[in-house]
Amino acid sequence: MQKPAHLGPEYGAQFRDASVVDAYRFRPPYPAEVFEILGRLVGAGPPVVLDAGCGNGDLALGLLGIADRVDALDPSAAMLAAGQARPGGDDPRLHWIAGTMEDAPLDGPYALITTGESLHWMDWPVAMRRFRELLAPEGRLAIVNRTEQPNPWAAALQQLINQYSTNRDYQPYDLVHELTQRGLLHVVASELTEFRPFTQSINDFIESIHSRNGFSRDRMTIEAAAAFDRAVQTLLQPYAVEDTVTLLIGGTVVSGLPTG
Repeated sequence: MQKPAHLGPEYGAQFRDASVVDAYRFRPPYPAEVFEILGRLVGAGPPVVLDAGCGNGDLALGLLGIADRVDALDPSAAMLAAGQARPGGDDPRLHWIAGTMEDAPLDGPYALITTGESLHWMDWPVAMRRFRELLAPEGRLAIVNRTEQPNPWAAALQQLINQYSTNRDYQPYDLVHELTQRGLLHVVASELTEFRPFTQSINDFIESIHSRNGFSRDRMTIEAAAAFDRAVQTLLQPYAVEDTVTLLIGGTVVSGLPTG
């Protein structure tokens, strides 16, 4: 069974683009409750965690509060450099590792392996096999995502995203369903945090979209990127307070065992 076409390596490679790396800092942070959930998953095992597909460290930096060592793995050297430059990015307990989950040398066993909005880009059978090999006997895999309560502009924004995205293969999908139907994941628990307000300027909100697959400024034409930005600015202005918008951000943690 093939992966959905829109998750192919040519699209995942966009996260190495300089414009995407720069825009990634405008994504909302994970709610603090996410790290409380992950702390419970570490349990009594060795407090060593792997964050696979760490990006610029949104999860990895928070994991320092629950682990003695965090191995932060990502194929993008630019993302790793951005993470190292963040406050706490030089913590000696945090090991930034350049490579892919499919073949990077790693030093398990891990009490917890996290994938923060990254597992969908991996070779699922190979990655899940490596997760099994690297987890401690009582270890868990945690699939972590940010989620957002629907906003009044959501439907119109989605139309603009559909119009301007360079990923013309995109189809809605459910990662956990894709993994379980392939026999690659046994879900143990699924948890959703409370939603917390997050306020940012309209311009920063627009930049956060440019951190997504399909909206790399390096791959859009200058004219298309400018037109998209103007359209989103016009869409959000009636909902803005002093040029800022407030989102309600939550986090989901699906924990389980790699199978197959």
